[in-house]
Amino acid sequence: MSTEVKVPVLPESVADATVAAWHKQPGDSIRRDENLLDLETDKVVLEVPSPVDGVVSKVVRDSGETVVSGELLGLIEEGTVEEQDSVDSEAGPGGEDKSQPAEKDLKTSADEDKAKPATDTARLSPAARRVAEEEKADLSQLSGTGRGGRITKADVMQHVQGAGPVSARPEERVKMTRLRSTIAARMKDAQNTAAILTSFNEVDLKAVMDLRRKYKEAFENQHGVKLGLMSFFVKAVCDALRKHPVINASLEGDEIVYHGYQDIGIAVSTERGLMVPILKDAGHMTLADAEHAIRDFASRARDGSITLEELQGGTFSITNGGTFGSLLSTPLLNPPQSAILGMHTIKERAVVVDGEIKARPMMYIALSYDHRIIDGKDAVQFLVAVKDVLEDPARLLLNL
Repeated sequence: MSTEVKVPVLPESVADATVAAWHKQPGDSIRRDENLLDLETDKVVLEVPSPVDGVVSKVVRDSGETVVSGELLGLIEEGTVEEQDSVDSEAGPGGEDKSQPAEKDLKTSADEDKAKPATDTARLSPAARRVAEEEKADLSQLSGTGRGGRITKADVMQHVQGAGPVSARPEERVKMTRLRSTIAARMKDAQNTAAILTSFNEVDLKAVMDLRRKYKEAFENQHGVKLGLMSFFVKAVCDALRKHPVINASLEGDEIVYHGYQDIGIAVSTERGLMVPILKDAGHMTLADAEHAIRDFASRARDGSITLEELQGGTFSITNGGTFGSLLSTPLLNPPQSAILGMHTIKERAVVVDGEIKARPMMYIALSYDHRIIDGKDAVQFLVAVKDVLEDPARLLLNL
């Protein structure tokens, strides 16, 4: 009996999806709940599990095709995997009995098995799997550079390019993914719609780094997570947003909407592009809460398991180009938000402290904002408020 595999019900805000990659082809056995294919939406990759045990009999929609909720993707011939394996081993083409294969056949089969690549597809990211299938790449000997040995798209591309003849002027054309296309459209829309201006300041992070150094071991033992830098910025930003609510507002038509809560987007770089998961009610989080949530979001954003709901909303965003060595930048808004804070790399610089020149760990911070509703005075005062908290974290405890 054939079982239909259909596109699951997509989230309300998602009109359609693209078939990213099939993990099984016609003739392949599959178990119930095993991932059959990936669907790519504007923001996330959705896994489509097999509804039954059986064998894939037909692929209806190929990789790269656009599909909608309820559309037929393929067919599975229902039956236990063990039953199908038994049938395959005992009967060849036309029902020929293969239960007693000749010695030559056994030798040929063994040789073929040796020649087959032994790639563990679980180690492939969705983007890497798609490229590997398109290029028909043998990845059996490839070691991944991702977390836990995971094979990334960059690993596959480097492997494929290195396998062919070296060209003095190589070129490659790769169609943008849905996520990359969406990012491009949103960024251009932000530039075309908002009046974006950026203000800068610098922060002496000695107090925060001393605090982390002093309590990092006790913090990790108590909370099961490392005390990072981002949680301090989240707390400082939430405190500054309460003092300067227009930075946390958004523009809808001719109305300014002031949000009485702080939902903070944390930009995460992934193989598929930039994602911004949202820390809901971040203003009520402890440092430990923020660290746990940030680590979880970053991990699931990179392996493609984050949900669409976790990427929606947000009243303000933080992006950290410092992880890649950026010294200074002007971040772009994440609509409909009206402002975004850019963090940068920490550099020891000579600064004047109490009349003396000292080497201190300094960071430039940048606030890009929509000048239609946020005045320069508000932006500068917001940056000063963030700076004050980070340079003297005790202010948070004293509610200053």
